Amino acid sequence: MPFHPDTVQSRITTPLGDVRLAASPQGLAGLWFDGQRHQPVLPLDGPAAWPQVPDHPVLVQAAQQFIDYLAGRRTHFDLPLDLGSGTPFQQAVWQALCSIAPGATVSYAALSRQVGRPLAVRAVGAAVGRNPVSVVLPCHRVIGSGGALTGYAGGLERKAALLRLEGALASQTDALPLFAPAADKAPA
Repeated sequence: MPFHPDTVQSRITTPLGDVRLAASPQGLAGLWFDGQRHQPVLPLDGPAAWPQVPDHPVLVQAAQQFIDYLAGRRTHFDLPLDLGSGTPFQQAVWQALCSIAPGATVSYAALSRQVGRPLAVRAVGAAVGRNPVSVVLPCHRVIGSGGALTGYAGGLERKAALLRLEGALASQTDALPLFAPAADKAPA
């Protein structure tokens, strides 16, 4: 995935775990949970990492909106986006994610039909999985045709937590936290 050479990053801590944010001169270019599949590892860590600029205006705005979303104070994001890291097909799929309302879900097959590629369900699924601005482009709202919570690069526990937050998935119990990392769980 090619990102703008002037991309910068920051890190925030959330109830769902640590999150990396990235911004280019065009807008928010990335929002990844730590350990998320398909994140650009080299630009995030190491000697060639994007510079840490926690006071970058887009990163500050994205962090605040994401925290507000997780606290239930926001249902939509209002951020400039840079989706230039994707192919035209991926960008079309990512744009289609914006049409899924908070609290709603759609199947991968339905999303494939929406982007005019009804036979490309696997390719659409792959594009959804490579969404660089997780949650902002609500890939967590895409589920299997039978209603199964499948295919979330940030982990199925996070997908379930996000859908519970939006009311699209019944809460198992009010006593459960929004998210508990697997390492913190007691053995079954």
